[in-house]
Amino acid sequence: MHTHVEEFLHYIRVERGLAENTVQSYRRDLLQYVHYIQQVEGLPTLQKVNRQDIVQFLYFLKQQGRAETTIARTIASIRALHQFLLRERIVEHDPSVHLEIPKTVKRLPKVLSLEEVEALLEAPKGEDVFAIRNRAMLETLYATGIRVSELIGLTLADTHLTMGFIRCVGKGNKERIIPLGTAATKALQHYIESARGKMLKKQQHEVLFVNHHGKPLSRQGFWKILKQLAIKANIEKELTPHTLRHSFATHLLENGADLRAVQEMLGHADISTTQIYTHVSKARLKDVYALYHPRA
Repeated sequence: MHTHVEEFLHYIRVERGLAENTVQSYRRDLLQYVHYIQQVEGLPTLQKVNRQDIVQFLYFLKQQGRAETTIARTIASIRALHQFLLRERIVEHDPSVHLEIPKTVKRLPKVLSLEEVEALLEAPKGEDVFAIRNRAMLETLYATGIRVSELIGLTLADTHLTMGFIRCVGKGNKERIIPLGTAATKALQHYIESARGKMLKKQQHEVLFVNHHGKPLSRQGFWKILKQLAIKANIEKELTPHTLRHSFATHLLENGADLRAVQEMLGHADISTTQIYTHVSKARLKDVYALYHPRA
């Protein structure tokens, strides 16, 4: 079973070009699934799995208190695995074919107000190399709406400061060109000219943002930096690495940006994913109305 899972993971990584974080999510879901099939159901191979076995596994997840979103994602992983096995003629039937993914309530993403964004962007104070780097990272995130994984994957060759844009390779190895804006361009220029060389410590590589060892910055490293800066900025809202991305999209739409343009900049394959930000905008408009209208 584990061999078939690894073959599937190789397929989605190499042939479909899915991001490594996505591949690892599939891995976690499917390893738990095959462990249950082997240990609880006592089945030796995936060829022996039927629909009832999968239903029992999903019921097990529900008993464990797993969220509906987790269960929905797990069903999608199981279906993708069995469809792959059927295409490869490893199995003769797909037991997941009639499984329905439960509809989950989409939670509106947490976004910062313009004042909170300003406070966060101004939190890295001083002219030491870390403050210069942190300002450049935050300005780039808010100016472009790219994912944190895309930010830490940027190289020098991806930054075109004279033209004022970055080249970003996102999910599915899809390339997109995103404008930077004046503030982000200046912050990046300052970082590249004044801080990056010192932080590299005579090492040679193309990755744009580096840590105190001169190595490429990790997601975990960025997350620690963001939490520290949020405390400095007195932001009490719960922050995630996606918060600036959500704020970027919401603020653009609130100021009249075209939904298709925002979709393109965010790198969403489906515009329905981008449309959640229109709901955020409407929700905030209601708050403003309730606060300021005399007869609200």
